[in-house]
Amino acid sequence: MRRYFPIILSFMVIGIAGYIVINKKNENSVNKIRNKEQVNNIGTFDIQRMCARAPKFLQKLNIPQPVIIDLSQKRFKGIAFLYGKDFKKVLHPKQWEQYEHFSTYTVDEKGNIYLVPTPFISIRPTTFNLQKNIYRLDSNTGKLSIFMHFDDISPSPNNPYGINAITYDCEDKTLWIAAIDESDYQSQKGVIYHIDPKTQTLLQRIEGFDVLTMKIIKSEKGKNLLVGSARDNGLYVYAVKNGQATEVPEKLLELSSGNEHIRKIKIKGKNQLEIQAIPFSYALIAQTAKKDRIYYDAVWDSKLEKWSVHKVN
Repeated sequence: MRRYFPIILSFMVIGIAGYIVINKKNENSVNKIRNKEQVNNIGTFDIQRMCARAPKFLQKLNIPQPVIIDLSQKRFKGIAFLYGKDFKKVLHPKQWEQYEHFSTYTVDEKGNIYLVPTPFISIRPTTFNLQKNIYRLDSNTGKLSIFMHFDDISPSPNNPYGINAITYDCEDKTLWIAAIDESDYQSQKGVIYHIDPKTQTLLQRIEGFDVLTMKIIKSEKGKNLLVGSARDNGLYVYAVKNGQATEVPEKLLELSSGNEHIRKIKIKGKNQLEIQAIPFSYALIAQTAKKDRIYYDAVWDSKLEKWSVHKVN
C-alpha cells in the first residue's frame, strides 16, 4: 500500500488542481456573462439642455419662432424653413438647392447648421462627389457651403451613400459623423469620424460599423455615443472618455422587426428614448419623410435592469 501511496497522492493533487481550474474558468465565464448583461446599463439619464441656437439670419429676416427645418426631399431640394401659422410659410432660397438633397443635420451653440448629404432616387454625374462633404449653413449670413471634404470617402454605383449621420457635442464643441460608402451586403466597413470643427482636424477614426444615426447622451456613468445600425435593428453605444470613443460598440436594445433600422434618437424623459425607425437597404429612396417612419418608446427599467421597447401607434 505504501508503494502505491505516492501515485494515489499524485492523482489526488491533480484532481484537486483540476477542480480549482474548472471552477475558476466557470467563475470567469459567469463574470463575463454578468458583465455583458450589465453593459446595456448606461446609467440614469434625462432630457438634456441643448446648446443649439436658432440661426441669426432668421432674426435679420424677421422670421418668427418657432420654425421647422424641412429636409423632406419630397417638397424641396436642399433645406427649407417652415414658419408662421400652421407652418405654411416657407423660406427656401435657390442657393440652398445647389448641393441637392440632405438627410439630417445638427446645430451648434452659434446657430450654424451642419448637414450631411443623401443620394435621392436617381444618380447624376455629381452625386458621388456630393456624398463626400459636410455642409454648413452659416448662422450670420445664411449662406450654404461645403464645410469639409473627405478624400477617403468613395461612393459608387454599388453603394451611392457616403457621409450619412452627424451629431454635435455641446460639451467639447466637436462633431461626430459617420460614412458607409465602402460597405456592401456582405461586409460592414462603415467609419466614424470625430472632428474639431474649429480647426477641421480629425480627432479619432473608428472603422467597422455602419451607422445610420448618432446622438451624444450623458448619464450618471458618463458620456456615450448612441448609434443606430444601418445593418440591423439594433441600438448600440460607444462609451466616450477624454474625447475618445471605445473602438467596439455594445448593443443596448433591438426593435421588434428585423427590417426596421433606427434613423433618429431623441431623449423623451428620464431613462426614456424616442426612437424613429425606417426600412433601409442602401437603396435610393426618400428616407426622411416622417410619415415613412415607425416610432418606438424605449425605457430603461433600473429595477429590472433591462430595456422595455414598445411600438407607438
